[in-house]
Amino acid sequence: MAVLTEISAGTLTVTLTILGFLASSVVPNSEGDVLYTLRRSLSDPDNVLQSWDPTLVNPCTWFHITCNQDNRVTRLDLGNSNLSGHLVPELGKLEHLQYLELYKNNIQGSIPAELGNLKSLISLDLYNNNISGTIPPSVGKLKSLVFLRLNDNRLSGQIPRELVGISSLKVVDVSNNDLCGTIPTSGPFEHIPLNNFENNPRLEGPELLGLVAYGTNC
Repeated sequence: MAVLTEISAGTLTVTLTILGFLASSVVPNSEGDVLYTLRRSLSDPDNVLQSWDPTLVNPCTWFHITCNQDNRVTRLDLGNSNLSGHLVPELGKLEHLQYLELYKNNIQGSIPAELGNLKSLISLDLYNNNISGTIPPSVGKLKSLVFLRLNDNRLSGQIPRELVGISSLKVVDVSNNDLCGTIPTSGPFEHIPLNNFENNPRLEGPELLGLVAYGTNC
């Protein structure tokens, strides 16, 4: 009876170990699924995404991906990689992502509103692409955001007033787009230089609260 008990205890330990391993693999694998969805939406003539193999347990061994000690994706570094295509809403599921670097490519389409779910995001660098549409108000939910660089695209519409509530924001550059309305002057925008808004032909000057309508020229 004692022998059976020892065997049962040993079997239980092995089973729990296997279950623990499987549980730890589920989350990274789901993040791999997200990134592979992005890969399928992009044209990659230089094969910079060649290592993005969806059959691997997690994406932490892929080039241009950085993970933390828990194998959660924290950086996506694909700047200046000759990529084209569009962003995918699934990116909003990378809840530990801190740096989304996709600058100097030929990405088209709009900025998914789901990026507002990236609560850990510090840097959103999408400058020098061909992105159109509006800046989603959901970006205002990124309370850890420090760098927001969207310059040199084809963005239109207003600068979301939700951005005023991001106290951590230090750099905002939306120059060389087609934005309209007025430039916020409160919150972090008190310290953003005006040349970070230049070359938006329909964008009016700094907001004069109570004097100039927010949606002017839109």
